[in-house]
This record gives sequence, structure tokens and C-alpha cells, in this order.
Amino acid sequence: MTSIPRPASSAILERDGRFLLVLRRNPPSADMYAFPGGRAEDGETPAETALREFEEETGISARNPRLFETYDLRSHAADGTLTSHFLLSVFQVEADEEAVPEAADDAAAIGWYSLEEIRALPVPASVLECAERIAATRD
Repeated sequence: MTSIPRPASSAILERDGRFLLVLRRNPPSADMYAFPGGRAEDGETPAETALREFEEETGISARNPRLFETYDLRSHAADGTLTSHFLLSVFQVEADEEAVPEAADDAAAIGWYSLEEIRALPVPASVLECAERIAATRD
């Protein structure tokens, strides 16, 4: 069975080598840390989705979204049945340095994490891959 993926976007905000992550409250990544993001609304571009979701989950108005990577994400039940299918667009964004994030919407918690900390957290593979690639450009 093939399925048409649902569009979703997330946004990477980095400050001083630390990445802003939210602890997801709802599936498909419940109880995992991830970049703020979510499903697209009708008529939104992927960049608009990233900025809207970022603000909904962090209270911060981000700007200047730059596409970093896209992922074809599929989740399956134990019997192999496809349970979700998303085409995720991941953007790097900017925000005012003095902006303080607060967990809201689907975010149960929020915080700044170094790459080393991210490696020890329950995160989707895509989050770790993006953080590692960005960190590698600085080294």
C-alpha cells in the first residue's frame, strides 16, 4: 500500500552551540525531544508551517527560514501496518537573542541542548542527524 505523505515542517534554532528542543506530548514522536514543528495547515508553504509551529510551541517569533533537509518519515505498527507518513521539511531559523522560549501547545517541556546532550536524549534520528551536521560545520 502506498500512502500520500502529509506535509510537516520543523525549525532549528541554535544559540552558542546549543539547540532548542521541545519534549513532544503527542504522537508520532510523543515523549521524544525534537525541533519545534508540526503538520502543515491547508494552503501553507513548508516555511510558513515551520515559522507558525515554532511560535506556537516556543512563544518565539522566528524569521529567515532556510531549508536544511527534507525527510520521508514513516511509522509502522508492530504488524507492519503504516501508522503515519510525513514529508518533513526542516528549516534553520533565526530569532532575537533576548527571546526566551516557553513550552506551549504540543510541547511538554523546552530547553537548550548541546550535541553531546542530544546524543543521550530520546530523539528522532532526523534530529540527531541535523544537529550533528550543523555541529560538524563549526568544527
